[in-house]
Amino acid sequence: MTPAQLNAQFGIAGQLVFEEGQGGLTFARIDNAQGEAVLCLQGAHLVSWRPKDQAEPVVWVSDLAKYAPGKSIRGGAPVCWPWFGAHKTESGFPGHGYARTVPWAVTGSAVLADGATEITLTLIENDQARAQWPHNTRVELRAVVGAKLTLSLTTTNQGDAPVEIGEALHTYLRIGDIGEIAITGLEGCTYLDKVDGGQRKTQAGAVTCTGEVDRVYVNTTAACVIEDARLKRNVLIEKTGSAATVVWTPWTEKADKMGDFGPDGWRRMVCVESANAADNVVTVAPGQSHTLTAVYSAQTL
Repeated sequence: MTPAQLNAQFGIAGQLVFEEGQGGLTFARIDNAQGEAVLCLQGAHLVSWRPKDQAEPVVWVSDLAKYAPGKSIRGGAPVCWPWFGAHKTESGFPGHGYARTVPWAVTGSAVLADGATEITLTLIENDQARAQWPHNTRVELRAVVGAKLTLSLTTTNQGDAPVEIGEALHTYLRIGDIGEIAITGLEGCTYLDKVDGGQRKTQAGAVTCTGEVDRVYVNTTAACVIEDARLKRNVLIEKTGSAATVVWTPWTEKADKMGDFGPDGWRRMVCVESANAADNVVTVAPGQSHTLTAVYSAQTL
């Protein structure tokens, strides 16, 4: 659908408008009394979010992010599905699945009773996707933008055999400086340290960053808090339907190789991802659905 058609069917006066943006991609812009956000229809990719009581965004996107058909956006909240990380058997398949780089269709919009704005998108299957994922599934992302941000990813198995999925909301959170934050909520958890060959370790105390961090914390449903002294706020990440949490910062060398962070962009973000990965992949039975939900909020200190 064109932006004009989307506006006619799903636009909300004063809250939700669709427009063509960089790279010829279509974006939904949400602005209400509580918060503002931008969402790209390619990948159902929430690009940014700022509650109105915060001077700085809570969801970060790189100033050098590339917007192009078939390419992932550096920042925001990429949807990793139907696998997380590398594919188990096919090295040529894209890391973190294909959902974040293909078109999604808008299937609903609404103003909720509390004044927040809701938009729902459904993954559009194509021949390339079916070659990588030959299963009859329906995938839907529901985003609610207000003083809080809620992202819900629902997988429905419409086939006659169980399917196994790995998934994550790979959300980049805006911070003051990567060297000055502490992430609480994962104390005592087991994690796979991907920087150290995937060794299993136990988290002692809060998570702090003094170099590259790439960890999959398993068997945890706990909420996490990013304590940010520089921005004088705490960012809370609550979740349901998720038994793993991923913490990631590329640090300087890896960020430089990626080319779309900018000279210091990596210092101003950290990924705290609500996931089902590694030990915690999910099996969805025929006719059943699974929903992973993450809720983000910020509190000024």
